Parts: sequence; C-alpha cells; structure tokens
Amino acid sequence: MTALNGKVIIVSGASSGIGNAAAHLFAKSGANVIATARRQSQLERLCLDSREYRGSIVAVPGEITDPSLHESLVRAAVREFGRLDGAFNNAGTLGSAAAIEETSVESWHETIDTNLTSALLAAKTQIPQMKTDGGGSIVFTGTFVGHTAAFPGMSAYAASKAGLIGLAKVLAVECAQSRIRVNVIAAGGVDTAMGRKSAPSPDARSQVESLHALKRIAKPGEIAASARFLLSDDASFITGSTMMVEGGVSINRT
Repeated sequence: MTALNGKVIIVSGASSGIGNAAAHLFAKSGANVIATARRQSQLERLCLDSREYRGSIVAVPGEITDPSLHESLVRAAVREFGRLDGAFNNAGTLGSAAAIEETSVESWHETIDTNLTSALLAAKTQIPQMKTDGGGSIVFTGTFVGHTAAFPGMSAYAASKAGLIGLAKVLAVECAQSRIRVNVIAAGGVDTAMGRKSAPSPDARSQVESLHALKRIAKPGEIAASARFLLSDDASFITGSTMMVEGGVSINRT
C-alpha cells in the first residue's frame, strides 16, 4: 500500500469533495494533515474523525485567496509537527458559466484568483519551508477542461486550470535541485457538489458520464488516491507531470 506514514501534508478545500476525501485518506495512511477550508464546522468534524486514524488532522480555517492563510498553514505544520513534507493544493471553483462576451472582468478575476493565484500563494509559502526541511512534494488539482477538451461558457475555469499546468512545470524545474517535486492531477468528472452543479439533472449527469470511456464519473476518493501516490516516496521520480485521472474522457469517441 502506498504510505504517507509520518509525513506532514497541507490539504486545501478539505471541507468537502476531493479535499475532504484526501484529508481522510491521508490521515488513515499515517500522515499528519493540516486541513483548510472556509467551513470551520466541517473541519472540526474532520479532526474528530481523525482520532480513529493512524495520523492526525489539524484544522486551520480561512479563505484560500488570502496570503496570510497560507502563511498560517505552514506555521501550523511546523508548530504542530515540526516540518512540512507535502501539499495537496486542491481548493477551487467552477466560477460563473457564461459566453466570453458575457463574462465580466470581476467574475474572471474571482475564478482566476481562486484557482490559480491561490496556487501561487501556496507555493510561495510552502516551497521555502520544504527547502528547509530537505524536500517535499506539491500536487495541484487540475482538470482535462482546458487541457485536452473544452466546453462553452467555461473560459475562466479552463484558463485557470490550464495555468496550473504551466505553473507546475516551472516550479518543478526551479525546485528540482531542492528535492521538491511538483505535479498536477488532471481530473475528469467527479461526484462532488461542484461536479453536480455543472450537471444538475439526471439527464445532464448521464451525458457527462457518457463522455468518459469508463462511462461513469469518479468518486472523490479515486482522485484522492492519485494524490496520495504523487505525495508519497513511491512517486520519487515523477515531477513536472500532468497525471490524467479522468476515466478516459480525453480519448473517448464512443
């Protein structure tokens, strides 16, 4: 089994969906997790659940676009566990769906800030600590949208998530000599609240499922398991990559 035993890992977007599944899975796998999201009550539930796990979870609620939150997360990792080994920078938003001529500059910036600028803020605080601690692994949650396919009305979302891939490649090169690996997961459709927002009816969900070669969408835990692998030492020779965890949606024509 891929293990994170003893590793200290930040997980953002941990109150629901992929981030919540990841926080549970990582702690069950022996990691000590610094979990963040806006909803404090959900984070508190995570901490209670972790009493049954091999690892532990510490909650640091906040807004992912706030630079001070990222500083607080790194400080919490060092204060509680003495180091920082990894980060699953997962928090994100679909943003407002609209044709480009109807997309406001304000909504564009909101999506870019949440999905891409927050990743920069995270990396700027996580990387110096990982350098101090002798290395680490950073994983961003991306998507096939804007990478291998596109949908109308999703310009800001696609641009922000595609930007993560470029960011990760540069960080991977910059940080390689410091033994820090940086990768992106390009997820397909996932059964989360955000995913259900984009396919709100049974017919819409069925259509989304049919786009995938596997004819279904992922469970949050399946994406979390991929992140666990990339954060572990089993992925020690993987950096600057975009791992396709998308059920064959990028290749499917059936």
